Amino acid sequence: MTALLLFDDAVDRDPAIAAWLEVQPPALGAIARLWFARMRQCGPDVQELLHDGSATVCVRRAPFACVAAFRAHVNIGFFHGAALADPASMLQGTGKAMRHVKVIPSHPLNVVALTALITTAYVDVQRRRPDDG
Repeated sequence: MTALLLFDDAVDRDPAIAAWLEVQPPALGAIARLWFARMRQCGPDVQELLHDGSATVCVRRAPFACVAAFRAHVNIGFFHGAALADPASMLQGTGKAMRHVKVIPSHPLNVVALTALITTAYVDVQRRRPDDG
């Protein structure tokens, strides 16, 4: 079994994320705020931190998703995305584990499918997370 990545700096609410969201360009910031808020709502065990320039959500220190802003788009990343069911074929990437959905302002987006991916990633990391707190 592969060791699970854990972030010891994860907290209930990281003020660095609010500051990060504030400095994003308006269109990208709106997308980032919307999807990060959705990630925060997954459950009472969600924690967060700013990791490698991305707003990241965890279940008791184990990351499951993140939001990263680039010049012209926002990535919604999934730490175990390669293992997630993706019936709408939204996930991009070829890494061993990580996958992402690219969200471009004013481009169509399957909101229902992306919401389902976030929920699936949350449940997936809960299953992977040992019950050691």
